[in-house]
Amino acid sequence: AARVLQSIASCAPHAWNALVPHDHPLVRHEFLLALEQSGCLGAETGWIPEHLVIEDANGALVGAMPLYRKLHSWGEFVFDWSWARAWMQAGLDYYPKLVSMTPFTPATAPRVLVKPGPDAKRVRAELINALTDHARAQRMSSAHLLFIDEQDRAELATHGYLLRKDCQFHWRNAGYASFDAYLRSFRAEKRKKAARERRRVAEAGITFETYAGREMDAQLWRTVFAFSAGTFAAHGHEHYLNVAFFNALSLSLPDALMVKIAYHQGQAVAAAIFFRSHDTLYGRYWGAAADFHSLHFETCYYQGIDYCIREGLQYFEPGTQGEHKVPRGFQPTATWSAHWIADRRFARAIEDYLQREGAGVDAYMQDVAQHLPFRRDESVPPQD
Repeated sequence: AARVLQSIASCAPHAWNALVPHDHPLVRHEFLLALEQSGCLGAETGWIPEHLVIEDANGALVGAMPLYRKLHSWGEFVFDWSWARAWMQAGLDYYPKLVSMTPFTPATAPRVLVKPGPDAKRVRAELINALTDHARAQRMSSAHLLFIDEQDRAELATHGYLLRKDCQFHWRNAGYASFDAYLRSFRAEKRKKAARERRRVAEAGITFETYAGREMDAQLWRTVFAFSAGTFAAHGHEHYLNVAFFNALSLSLPDALMVKIAYHQGQAVAAAIFFRSHDTLYGRYWGAAADFHSLHFETCYYQGIDYCIREGLQYFEPGTQGEHKVPRGFQPTATWSAHWIADRRFARAIEDYLQREGAGVDAYMQDVAQHLPFRRDESVPPQD
């Protein structure tokens, strides 16, 4: 049977985590609980937990979906502002809506979590149907699953969810032995530019330290978070997260965190926060207290690539947007979301829009792929 949890604390951590494929940190119980208990989520933030769970006849958890009632569209990174305006122009309420994702984290991860076994396909279908039923019962305008993986995408399409395609820039490890070996896959002029950027940072006297989550104490987090909050403030926004969240995650999921801190003359001057899974590095937040040439590229991208090569990680997702990532070897990669729209008129209009938008994304990815820095025999086509 399906039911809704007002907090993930209502679910036993081991039961939830048993459903998470590859132990993906961004949907683990600890990660989602830290968001709730630190106050990053809740009615005052417009992210109200309504997690869906499926239990068998014995009350054991066999399916789950991280789910939130949203009162706005901030922090999602799959932009539906135009949809909301169309609803309001028609005299209808677009909010609240339902959203399944890791809040504030535009990274691909499973959303439909099911216990492995012979009943997995049935439970997966039951969970998706439960989402639709819940949206209808609550008179929601829509339900959205954002940054979904390939398995969820295929299943949601069979249940009538509309698929939306977008593009991010991801790095893939081709078995590079070192960062220098990676640069040797570049064309000469691109290789020289990247090397020059790295050299400028080194010549400025900048050094880097790598910290695992367990090595981050409260004082370090205050310093790193202040850098990150400064980046948000420069763009006129408050940070989505807080120090309490990162402190909690250092204790509950220490292996999921990695922080790069840049030092100049013994003082921390910049930092980047990363999450990591068994095969992927996720770049999230960064900030700096001083302006050094190429420091952003080094801290957020080159240091992350070097870490992936040394750790044997296969992928690096540095976040949303940013064509400036392309000359540094990040390749256009499709990301996907799935959408259930209650009003059939709007559903038809959105479906038509998504087809046209998807064709535009395809054309954009093909065009951007022509500007990758790799030698022609090394280039990889855009990834669907």
